[in-house]
Amino acid sequence: MPDDGARHGAAEAVWAASGASGLKRDCLSYVEVLAQSVSVIAPSTVPAAILGLIFATAGNGTWLAFLLGMVGLVLVSLNVNEFARRSASSGSLYTYIVQGLGPTAGVMSGWALSFAYMLTGMSTLCGFGIFAEQMLGQIGIHLSILAIFAAAAIAAAMIASRDVQLSAKLMLACEGAALAAVLVLGMLIWRHQGFVVDTAQWRLTGVKPGGVLVGIVLVVFGFSGFESSTALGDEAKNPLSTIPRSVMQSVVISGLIFIIMAYTVVLGYKGTAADLGTAEAPLNHLASAMGFGVLGVLINIGILLSFFSCTLASISSTARIIYSMARHGLIFDRLGASHQANKTPYIAVGFAGLITFLLPAGCYLAGCTAFDAQGYFGTLCSFGFIVVYVLISIAAPLYLRGIGKLTARSVIFAVAAVGFMALPFLGTVGIPGSTLFPPPRYPNNILPYIFIAYMAVGLAWLWIKRARHPKMIAKMTRAIDENEVRFARRRPVS
Repeated sequence: MPDDGARHGAAEAVWAASGASGLKRDCLSYVEVLAQSVSVIAPSTVPAAILGLIFATAGNGTWLAFLLGMVGLVLVSLNVNEFARRSASSGSLYTYIVQGLGPTAGVMSGWALSFAYMLTGMSTLCGFGIFAEQMLGQIGIHLSILAIFAAAAIAAAMIASRDVQLSAKLMLACEGAALAAVLVLGMLIWRHQGFVVDTAQWRLTGVKPGGVLVGIVLVVFGFSGFESSTALGDEAKNPLSTIPRSVMQSVVISGLIFIIMAYTVVLGYKGTAADLGTAEAPLNHLASAMGFGVLGVLINIGILLSFFSCTLASISSTARIIYSMARHGLIFDRLGASHQANKTPYIAVGFAGLITFLLPAGCYLAGCTAFDAQGYFGTLCSFGFIVVYVLISIAAPLYLRGIGKLTARSVIFAVAAVGFMALPFLGTVGIPGSTLFPPPRYPNNILPYIFIAYMAVGLAWLWIKRARHPKMIAKMTRAIDENEVRFARRRPVS
């Protein structure tokens, strides 16, 4: 049996000889690339699931919380696109941060981003299980939620490993169907109200600035994953054009949907006895109250599809980051293999799908409900996204300075993005003694330590790999730099 050093050297030789990944190149259109980012955001699930929580703090300023959240994430996307307009790979933001902040920060961002995507997939898998169990029960079919978890995770992994185009088209169809049902209901709500202009919302009647700030924290989590199309750098057509567009437009499109639905749902609840601030399924309630019960069923089906689409997109993104890290020698070489016929990172996909199933199943068997697990996973994934968004915003101006392209505007965008990301950070970890951002209660107060422990393990693993393979980091950075040079030849001279 060859030792670890021999296997590592063989993997490096394959990478150096190929000069590229083994994924299917230039096959995804702009719409298919956009579908990846939109599916991880899953915009149809936000008005259907968490809008009530945002309204409980922001009130008539709910639409404003979404608007400000969109502006903040646009700032982050501007920093992402400083890299995405110049190079592309399956490594997503991890390779970008290597270019701006160096290998240690970059590798740690890779650990954080894979954590974020994987936990997002776990959270949406729990959501899928909850909706599927309820809907099947209504027609007399009773399945264990573990069986539902397994079926969804296996299906997502099989699709992701079979064909990237099939995966993209399925995500597009699922999220498109869900959004169509949600937007149709929004129009019906507004028509039911006589197409009135809700002056209380526009004038922000009764709104407190602190309430809007707290609402923004939840809004930011709703946008998480907007950058996931950057993981398709090897597979997108014209990646230096399609990926930056998808990053920015996924934020703007989702943000506009959030604002429209926030306005119409808040309007729809006015004059009713129900409280939007405590509603777990506000869209279903409004559909039933207006006599559109069939549309409510269609929305449930759409949300179910959206949860599956997000799980699929999360597994796909996770797999490509793991795949890139493996091909750079950072983790087990086998995870850097691609399928000869399908040109997909099938082993990394299988690994991501397995972990996505095992943790929700383990939580359920330990006595945690799927609903509680969905919340825990959703909170945990936010730590990974926050760290990566801050790092990419810091990395962008440093990278631009290194290539002689730094401008005052880019510095302003970076500082504003980092400042904005302080909101979800404070909202998640809390400030002792603060009434605006109080520290979370048990068990949410231990979740930050789980993320810190995970990152500490990742850092220790990096130290061990560097000690055993001193040339690993140099070869990784050279491969990333050579990839940028390859794309530089395609860009017109400015």
